[in-house]
Amino acid sequence: MLNLIGVLLTGLMMSGAAPSASAGEAKAQDASPVAIAVHGGAGTINRDDLSAEREAAIRAALESALQAGHSVLGKGGSSLDAVTAAVTVMEDSPLFNAGKGAVFNCAGVNEMDAAIMDGETWRAGAVAGLTHTKNPVLLARLVLEESPHVLLVGEGAESYGKQHGIEMVDPEYFQTEFRLEQLHALQERENVEGCGDGIAALGGFDPLSFGTVGAVALDADGNLAAATSTGGMTNKRFGRVGDVPVIGAGTYADNKTAAISATGHGEYFIRVVAAFRIASRMAFLGETVHEAANAVVMDLLKNMGGGGGVIAIDGEGNIAMPFNTSGMYRGWITVDGEMGTAIYADEKQELKQ
Repeated sequence: MLNLIGVLLTGLMMSGAAPSASAGEAKAQDASPVAIAVHGGAGTINRDDLSAEREAAIRAALESALQAGHSVLGKGGSSLDAVTAAVTVMEDSPLFNAGKGAVFNCAGVNEMDAAIMDGETWRAGAVAGLTHTKNPVLLARLVLEESPHVLLVGEGAESYGKQHGIEMVDPEYFQTEFRLEQLHALQERENVEGCGDGIAALGGFDPLSFGTVGAVALDADGNLAAATSTGGMTNKRFGRVGDVPVIGAGTYADNKTAAISATGHGEYFIRVVAAFRIASRMAFLGETVHEAANAVVMDLLKNMGGGGGVIAIDGEGNIAMPFNTSGMYRGWITVDGEMGTAIYADEKQELKQ
């Protein structure tokens, strides 16, 4: 863990630097292309709903996450370290539904899930139902590296984290007034108070229900990795687990196909094993990462009523970012070192295809 923390701190300190910090790094990237993409959640995101200040802050946070991950890649670091660094930045930002700033469940508690997967070895780590872990992605990474298991939940997961030095915080750390207002607004609109028999049925495009952060990366050794972290859905039933920590549903990586991180109405992503289905279409139908991701998100999920999107990257650095909602917070640094961010559906993405 000490080595991991050192790498992450280095990436975070470099978060304000340009993607390529030196000619030596640029040369290395020319010889062995690296790339990274991040997302900060999909949903009903309209220009009228975001102030200019909040939009600028979100784009800046996406850029910081990209630069933290890309800094790791530029120094020859692994894709696993890169996605960990990128997601950690977003978990630390109150702007996203993960870590600090996570949404509230129906009992007024912030309950978080995360997962990470290595495309070279198929090792994976996932955690769910966390209430004290400052950075859920770091606990998921610990499970991947040190545990014989893949998925740990609740008190057992956090006890394991404490034993290995993962930082724990008071639950108040995660709470923001913005998320509390969202909870009250949703409960009022759905005419529900507290948990009762469960959360009111939410449509797949509810503007208050979505939010997840994630990253996918290709490193200089040609290895892929994916990581995802979330607070789940606003007003969710306590104990509910979404697609994020379900390997193959919201998070998946395989060097032979792609690394994928999803965001959206998790129940639908679980039912169709969305991330793995994208990889399977590439493997068995010979589709490109763009074709496979679009088929799952824009056809299968959309027709089922499942709103959301994915980011996906293949072994050549091709990046796909389809979503069937009005917006998805997203950003990328391509194999050519070009960085960009986008929020709305009408923003162009000129990515390698």
